[in-house]
Amino acid sequence: MGRLVGVDLARALAVFGMYIVHIGPPLSATDGVGSWVRYLADGHSSVLFATLAGFSLMLIAGRREPKTGLAGRQAKARIAIRAVILLALGTALAMEYGDVIILGFYGVYFLLSLPLLRLSAKTLAIIAAGLALVTPQLAFVLKMWLSESVQQTVNAYDPLKSLSKVGVLDLLLTGLYPTITWMAFVVAGMALARLDLSATAVQRRLAALGATLTVSAYGLAVLLAGKDAVRSTAEDGKRSSGSGALSGGSGAVPGGSGAGPSGRGSGEQLVSSASDLLGAGPHTGTTFDIIGSVGVAILVIVGATVLMDRLSRLRRLAKPVIAVGTMSLTAYVGHFLLQSAWPASAAGTTKSWMPVLTYILGAIVFAAIWSRFFRRGPLEWLLHQASGLAGRIR
Repeated sequence: MGRLVGVDLARALAVFGMYIVHIGPPLSATDGVGSWVRYLADGHSSVLFATLAGFSLMLIAGRREPKTGLAGRQAKARIAIRAVILLALGTALAMEYGDVIILGFYGVYFLLSLPLLRLSAKTLAIIAAGLALVTPQLAFVLKMWLSESVQQTVNAYDPLKSLSKVGVLDLLLTGLYPTITWMAFVVAGMALARLDLSATAVQRRLAALGATLTVSAYGLAVLLAGKDAVRSTAEDGKRSSGSGALSGGSGAVPGGSGAGPSGRGSGEQLVSSASDLLGAGPHTGTTFDIIGSVGVAILVIVGATVLMDRLSRLRRLAKPVIAVGTMSLTAYVGHFLLQSAWPASAAGTTKSWMPVLTYILGAIVFAAIWSRFFRRGPLEWLLHQASGLAGRIR
C-alpha cells in the first residue's frame, strides 16, 4: 500500500499549499526561498488537489481494473452522491468565502467524470491532452461571446448565483476553477490512477514525463511571451469572479499571489487578449499553464510515492503528515472555519509565516490524534456514510 501512502502524502502537501495561499504572506512580502514556496503554492496546490481528486475517483470506480455490472453501477452512484454533497457544501461555504472555495467545482467535475470511469490510462491521457490543447482557446472565445448583459440574464435565473454568488456560469466558465479548463487536471489524475505507480519503470517514465511537461510548457511560454509569461498577477488589483477585490501591489519576481476577501488568496488572472493565451502564470488557464501545472503535479505525486516506497524510516516519520492527507476534506474545510472563528489568523496581507505554520502544525497534530482512534476524518466519515446509500442499488 506504499503507493497509496505516497498519494496521501501528496494530498497533504496540496492541503498545506492551499493553506499557504489562503493564510500565508503575499508574494510581494516574501523573498528568497519563501518567494519560491509562495509562488509554487499559488495555483499549483489547487491543481495538485484537482489531479488527486481524479485519482480518488478511480479508487472508488476500480483503480487498475474498472468495476462493472452491479459494482460498477454502485461505484457511479457513490461518486454521484459525493458530487451532489460537495456541490451543496461548496455552495454553503461560497456564501461566506466566494469562489475561492473549490468544493462546488469538484461536484461538477465528479459528475462530468462519470462517463470516463471505464476508460484506459492511454485513452484518459489522450483526453486530458486534448482538453489542455483545446479548452483554453474555447474558454477565451466563449468569454468574449458572453457579453455582460448575457451573463447578467443567465445569472438572474440562476438559484446558485442568488445563494452564493457562485452560479452555473462561474462553475463552468468564469469562476476561479472553471470546469471547462480544470477537467484536464481531473482526467489526468484518473489516467495516473490506472497505472501501477509502485513499478520502478512506471515511476521513471512518469518522472521524465512530468519534467518534460513542466520545462517545455513554461520554457515555451517564456520564449514566446517573455519572462513575464510565468508571472503571477493576482496582486495587481484584478477581480476574481465571486471573490471580491484583490489586494493591490505588484508582486516581486517570480510573481504575486494576492489575497481575496478577508485575506484569502489566489484570485483569477484574467486572459483579456489573445496574446495572453501564450502565458503560463498561475490560474491563467492557458494551455501552457495547464500542461506545466500537470507536469508539476505528476512530479509531486511520483516523488511522494518513491519516497514512501523506498524510505521506510521517512515513511514512519511522515505518518502524522500522511494522516492529514487521509482527511484532506476535513483539513481543507476546517481551515476556513477556523479563520472565521479566529480572524487574526486570516493573514493574507501579513508578512509573517507564523499563522500558516500554526495552521499546518495544528492540522498535523489533529490528524495524528484523530487517526489513532478513527479510520476516517470527520467529514470523510459523513461523506462515506452518505455515499453508502449507493449500496441499495441493484
